[in-house]
Amino acid sequence: MSRYYERPDIWERPKHGRSYYCEHPLYLRGTLYSDGFRGLVVIQQRFDPHSRRTWWNEVDPWLVDELYLADGFREFFDEHAAPDVEGLYPTYSVRQVMNALGMRPMRKQRWETVFDHSPI
Repeated sequence: MSRYYERPDIWERPKHGRSYYCEHPLYLRGTLYSDGFRGLVVIQQRFDPHSRRTWWNEVDPWLVDELYLADGFREFFDEHAAPDVEGLYPTYSVRQVMNALGMRPMRKQRWETVFDHSPI
């Protein structure tokens, strides 16, 4: 068994969470999990090897439902979700959520940095 979370060969289109566009200072798109009244955004870091640029974006589609269906996600959501403030929701990196849920981590890349969650 791998000690890292591996991308599955086959996955379905995500059913929980949706792409969310906003004007956050660090990202323009993320994956929003919402219950209609409050929500939280999960982001994942990307890398372009040609320009060597990194940016934060929505979560890989194969991982969206995995997070939502993981044991403890509901409790994590209840503790951290909040109504939007000027169109922005509390934001966490995919690694922060996976760690909080006790999921196996994805293999860390050399170019990855850290997203430090700070309340809105």
